[in-house]
Amino acid sequence: MTDNMKTIMDEPRTEYQKGRVNERFFQFSKDMGFEVWPCIAGRPRTKAKVEAPMKILDEIHAYQGKFDYEELHHFVQKLCNRINNSYHQGTGKIPILALKKERNLLSPLPHERIRDFYKIDHILVKVNTSNMITFKSNQYSVPPGYIGKTLSLQVYDNHIFIYYNTELVAQHSISHLKINYKPEHYVENLARGLPSSSNIEELAKRNLEAINEVYKNE
Repeated sequence: MTDNMKTIMDEPRTEYQKGRVNERFFQFSKDMGFEVWPCIAGRPRTKAKVEAPMKILDEIHAYQGKFDYEELHHFVQKLCNRINNSYHQGTGKIPILALKKERNLLSPLPHERIRDFYKIDHILVKVNTSNMITFKSNQYSVPPGYIGKTLSLQVYDNHIFIYYNTELVAQHSISHLKINYKPEHYVENLARGLPSSSNIEELAKRNLEAINEVYKNE
């Protein structure tokens, strides 16, 4: 059941139209064996059902950037244990006890080949002295302050997402270029070594043009 979030719905469901589910998510629902039920926007009786689980996500989000992945995994496990052993007002049951009775009614997971198609790989990368990380022989910039640190990298929809613990610090489109600087990263890095009176943005622009010229044909 969804409340018309843009990552799931291309068109929202209203009283006058059925809405349209994103084709990619619709395929995911078929592969995983569940149906998508879009709610009518703003209808109180379904809005509460959709937003109740969001409180759990908000509890996790409150710790964003404070945990490494191992600590986050431990926190989520504790949270799951607490929720699964608590009385649920909506169903009038304790989830872990209901599961023991109902588990034989659950559908099996799809084949591992299908599950692997949706898996997002998690790669550890180290930031070099130029504030860059390397992915498939090409380098991508991160903000200053991470030199020597190990970051995690995920690839999704032809984009690279770079995290420090659970905090997203940079995002790049996958490129064929050897060197890939975000202009704001380069400007901020350059500003650290030059007097404040320097025309840093103009200098950064010229430097980046020269870098792109050198590496574009490699």
